[in-house]
Amino acid sequence: MKSVAVLLAPGFEEIEAITVIDVLRRADIQVTVAGLQGGEITGSHEITVRCDKPLEAVSPEHFDMVVLPGGIPGTNHLREDPGVLAFVQAMATSGKHTCAICAAPTVLKAADVVRGKAVTSHPSVREDLQGLDYREDRVVVDGSVVTSRGAGTAMEFALELVRILAGQEKADLLAGMMLV
Repeated sequence: MKSVAVLLAPGFEEIEAITVIDVLRRADIQVTVAGLQGGEITGSHEITVRCDKPLEAVSPEHFDMVVLPGGIPGTNHLREDPGVLAFVQAMATSGKHTCAICAAPTVLKAADVVRGKAVTSHPSVREDLQGLDYREDRVVVDGSVVTSRGAGTAMEFALELVRILAGQEKADLLAGMMLV
């Protein structure tokens, strides 16, 4: 069974996190919600989510993919956390998928895993991604790096992650069931 770590920090963007978690679980992909702190974490719109484990209790070798939702100040907390950067770097070094949406591609840049890669992000952080092959597509896949624009592209992003991990047929089935 494929497995994904979704990393949450206080101030995460709820639509981006919950959409990814929900859609991946519908695809029978094991998802572990790992928080910078244990227990509950509140997003940028005051919605609280209970994490499965604290970040320090999970290890990159147990996952096929890591997903970073955006949101402010959540993205800032992820980008400033050495444990997050080390986790993302370990995933990339192992050839595993590193995925981010909205402002979170800046975390991938801080972890130095997107050099030479095509990326996208929320327009508000485009300048922070200078020097990269920046695109304005809703979802950009470049090898093992997957990025997306924001809350409005979360469903497309999540379905792309399903396609990568479980195949096009599963992604199409879910899209049809959810009327996407």
